[in-house]
Amino acid sequence: MNKAVNYACALAVAGLMSGAAHADTIKVGVIGTMSGPYALFGQNFKAGIEAWVAENGNKVAGHDVEFIYRDEESPNPAKSKALAQELIVKDKVHYIAGLYFTPDAMAVAPLLEEAKTPMIVFNAATSAIVEKSPYIVRTSFTMWQNTVPAAKVAKAKGAKKVAIAVTDYGPGIDAEAAFKKTFEADGGTIVEAIRMPIATTDFSPIMQRIKSSGADTIFTFLPAGPPTLGFVKGYIDNGLKAAGVKLISTGDVVTEPDLPNIGDNGLGILSTYHYAVSHASPENKAFLERLAKVGTSADNVTMTSVAAYDGARVIYKMIEATQGQRDPEKAVAAVKGMKWVSPRGPVSIDPATRHITQNVYLREVAKENGKLINKELQTFEAQPDWALVKN
Repeated sequence: MNKAVNYACALAVAGLMSGAAHADTIKVGVIGTMSGPYALFGQNFKAGIEAWVAENGNKVAGHDVEFIYRDEESPNPAKSKALAQELIVKDKVHYIAGLYFTPDAMAVAPLLEEAKTPMIVFNAATSAIVEKSPYIVRTSFTMWQNTVPAAKVAKAKGAKKVAIAVTDYGPGIDAEAAFKKTFEADGGTIVEAIRMPIATTDFSPIMQRIKSSGADTIFTFLPAGPPTLGFVKGYIDNGLKAAGVKLISTGDVVTEPDLPNIGDNGLGILSTYHYAVSHASPENKAFLERLAKVGTSADNVTMTSVAAYDGARVIYKMIEATQGQRDPEKAVAAVKGMKWVSPRGPVSIDPATRHITQNVYLREVAKENGKLINKELQTFEAQPDWALVKN
């Protein structure tokens, strides 16, 4: 962090601490993709928070809670850092939340300690993010967490030769490493490993490389959004599905809003993920009803809504524990080991890593009552961030 920002953050903190010990309004700055090609996911941040507030009110420990939204649009670390600086210095937020892309979360992390501001990550999935500051807590997922079960499923279903295709940035690199390590340890072979630029739109050359590799299975990760639909359609249109090459991915690649566009050709595609709109539980049923009341239908629900909903729970716990004071150490300590039943299933905050521990589900694209869904077939219980598990 440069000296000017350092000084500005220090002044902001000093100003807050010199006032009343209890702030009248606790402000939470939410940075997300509110517009542009990934807008649905930022809008789901907002929907999840609004569902939580509709259920629990906007007061905690006698203080009003105000959520302030800022738009990061697309991967843009410089912009995300500037937005965080503005929220800290100008808006005097007590918490930062959101962050769809890993590079953006990484850019914000260096600001947190000087500003005495915890950050709750609602999506960005690279394992190393939480290591950048002791004030970071994650309520989304990590790529290792969702990918290790994918590798186990591939092996169990008879895959012998796998081609890996991932987006070339932090989460994709994590996904590649997790799948390769797990699959090869079980005796499988990786015959091709392709890293795709995030801006890739033409997947035909990639599909040709996979065909030429002799792979019987593809494992893929791309950030949920326009590229994922393009990849799945490329897999189908280039004849790999018809040729019997299986596709398994993390759930980012087959989000529910994309399933109508993929169509029946997507039937049978497997994925491993921590949340499906079709998840059968009383908590998820109630969650979807709350989302509908705040204007988000089930057809537009993504995983970022449940991460934001649970993230709001964590933030409320932090506010309650600190009684409205700016005390990031106490705030983070209060949620370490926290457990609850989420719309996605039982979850907890690992006290050592500050990652969320949760179930990961094997799902298959299926049709029920004329509608395409991700149907849950198997549960991998209480999955940690496998990147940090010591062998």
